[in-house]
Amino acid sequence: MNDWLQGVVQWLHGIGIHPTTDAAAAMGSAVGQAGAAVGGAVAPVVAKMDMPSLLALAAALGWASGFRLYAVVFLVGAMGYVGWIPLPEGLKLLTHPAVLAASGFMLLVEFFADKIPWVDSVWDTVNSVIRIPGGALLAAGVFGADSGTMGLVAGLLGGSLAATSFATKATTRAAINTSPEPFTNWLASFFEDGLAVAVVWLATQYPVIFGVVLAVMLIVSVLLLVVLYKFLKVVIRKMRAFFAGGAAPPDPAEALRR
Repeated sequence: MNDWLQGVVQWLHGIGIHPTTDAAAAMGSAVGQAGAAVGGAVAPVVAKMDMPSLLALAAALGWASGFRLYAVVFLVGAMGYVGWIPLPEGLKLLTHPAVLAASGFMLLVEFFADKIPWVDSVWDTVNSVIRIPGGALLAAGVFGADSGTMGLVAGLLGGSLAATSFATKATTRAAINTSPEPFTNWLASFFEDGLAVAVVWLATQYPVIFGVVLAVMLIVSVLLLVVLYKFLKVVIRKMRAFFAGGAAPPDPAEALRR
């Protein structure tokens, strides 16, 4: 700091301004106070990333990836890039401009594809190969750089949460697509868009409350999967047929009439 201050004084002398010793000391004091103020503002943000916050972040990344993976990658990366949240070392890759550009592009593609009946189901089937592993990798990244064991545990739990939310989304959409009108589909899609943002925000700001909300969402997911079991079977058959290259299964409306 002293070297920097002396450089400023020499520059002022060079342009014909000759500050006194007292003025230079006052300038240094002001800079020091400003630095202390910035440090005091940043410290509470960094302090938020304690163990409950890290656990909440890992769970949120896993859960939200099951239905909005690209939005989660872009949102968390952008928040880390602008300094809104202090990302763990294992997630700082998300702030790279190339990652932000790719996830932002895929976010836009998914935003429109998810609003079209039947196209959304095809999109879910194709993306089933990346959403669940993606959720596991993101959750593992919260701890992976510091602890291999915690990273593995977080990855397993994150993948399980992603699988649960993915199954709930795909099953619900299969049921909704039995209706010829598109408005219910649009409403569900916009709800999922907002839910992904809300989950990430709540996990980073109020981790304990997020834990309670996550428990409620898991209960609701299980209930929906039980109630819509016929559509869950249709989703499973459709995924099997897609990856096996076989014929497409009957549509959900036909399954409902059986």
